[in-house]
Amino acid sequence: MKMDFEKILGKCGDCHRYQFMLLALYGFLMFVVSRHYFAQSVISFVPVHWCYHPALEHRSFEDIAKIYSQFENPSCTRLASIDADGGNATASSEPCVRWIYNYDYGFRSMNAELNWVCDSAYKARVGQSLFFVGSMCGTLVFGLLGDSIGRIRAMILANLCGFVGDSATIFAQSLVTFSVSRLVSGLAAEANSYLMYILALEYVSPALRNTGLNIIMSTCYCLGMISASWQAVWVGEWRVFMAWSALPPLLVTLFYFLVQESAQWLVTRHDIDGAVLRLKRVANFNRREVSEEDFEQFRIHCKGKESAMQKQSKLMDALKTPRLRNRMIHVLVVFTIITLCYNTMSRNVEGQGISPFIMFTLFALTLPPSGLFQAQAQRSVGRKFTAVSSMVATGLMTAVCGIMLSFWQQPSTPVLVTLALISRFGISVCTGATMQISAELVPTCVRSGILAVAHVAGAAFSFVSPFILHLDTYFRAASSIIICLLLFVSAWICLLVPETRNKKLPMSLAEGEQFGKGERMFDFLRRQQREADDDLSVEKNQKLMPE
Repeated sequence: MKMDFEKILGKCGDCHRYQFMLLALYGFLMFVVSRHYFAQSVISFVPVHWCYHPALEHRSFEDIAKIYSQFENPSCTRLASIDADGGNATASSEPCVRWIYNYDYGFRSMNAELNWVCDSAYKARVGQSLFFVGSMCGTLVFGLLGDSIGRIRAMILANLCGFVGDSATIFAQSLVTFSVSRLVSGLAAEANSYLMYILALEYVSPALRNTGLNIIMSTCYCLGMISASWQAVWVGEWRVFMAWSALPPLLVTLFYFLVQESAQWLVTRHDIDGAVLRLKRVANFNRREVSEEDFEQFRIHCKGKESAMQKQSKLMDALKTPRLRNRMIHVLVVFTIITLCYNTMSRNVEGQGISPFIMFTLFALTLPPSGLFQAQAQRSVGRKFTAVSSMVATGLMTAVCGIMLSFWQQPSTPVLVTLALISRFGISVCTGATMQISAELVPTCVRSGILAVAHVAGAAFSFVSPFILHLDTYFRAASSIIICLLLFVSAWICLLVPETRNKKLPMSLAEGEQFGKGERMFDFLRRQQREADDDLSVEKNQKLMPE
């Protein structure tokens, strides 16, 4: 009797206590990842500020704003003199060295404390840029480590980098120390989340893989964003906030004692006994009885494929397989496009008159409904249809909104916020759908490495997003139309890859090469029609059965 990994995992339990614990830990990690990622933005909030003048000490913020309104650059203009009534003020040619800050909800940000505003505003941007440079390096390094030393070890190392980097940021006083600490912190920005995602993906059933992972990810990521913004308001000072953000990644080291290493990955590394040991632990945790004969059949099955996996188990070997190589290119291109569109749309937020803390909360609240919508759509119509339709719909919606705003010169704040939230919802569905179908298309033996390369490519091309947004200065709808065209291209490429719903995930490169063979571009539509007809016939037969 053939006993492949899917069957032995089903006997050990693929939707039981261990899987629920795994999803809970994944949710905790997504909470940590969200806080870690957006702490970068929270500490860099720049409150409304004006150059200091002794005559302004006892005036209200409204009076100060009124006095400075006559100057072109009120935040960075130093006053030479000011009348007692504030009606007449003259500007000085000397640079501003001290400022008056109107703290948003009383939160003292890093930029305000270190006076990194006006001519020194570039310093915070340098640190942010190095954070994303660290993210690219960490994603690639820890992704490759995930395929060589294991998912658990690589994930723990990544989170330790996040802990060290955030802890060092607390003591930063200069551009050099801040930049180095953010570079180290950025090493964990992406790697820690997708390594745990891969680990959970390889241990849960297809149904739980779809619904559980997406809902947990969106909900916990939302809670992390909200807690990061309002905890900053609660503590009131950026160093204290960073201390709170630095501690949770340290708790991820406990995962080593709770989470089993990927049994699929161990099989691809020819450690069959290690894979059996992990599966036995899963079965014991799930209180499932699995006979030694079943495990022996699994050993025989793995040894029968061992020679094929021995020859092709590295990332470069995947380039020698024609069909799998093309699919890897498709995954890389789609992932890069979606990441670029996501970052461009996230930066294209016009929230005049709205606190950044409130905008953070509103953006976060779009994530749970987008995750739930994505899970239900993928369960009903499949991964491929969900990815393609969400990309087309989001592209059309973005283009329509951009064209509409180009003819509406001064839209109200509620309109801008509403359009931003709609776009955020759509691109969140696209991102989640792309991440899941990409992970399922790639064989286990090179999954971590290929997804790492895809993340790095997406982050690298995201440097283009400011230039795309700059085109709006020439034509208001330019960036929206470009995003629409990019999403259409990614939707077309998604049509070229096979459907993954209710299919056994490929483990070796040989299985990846054969995966989806013979499936044509629009076969997923015909399959949905057949499934609908089958469900209808079953329903009719149930009605005809006598009670």
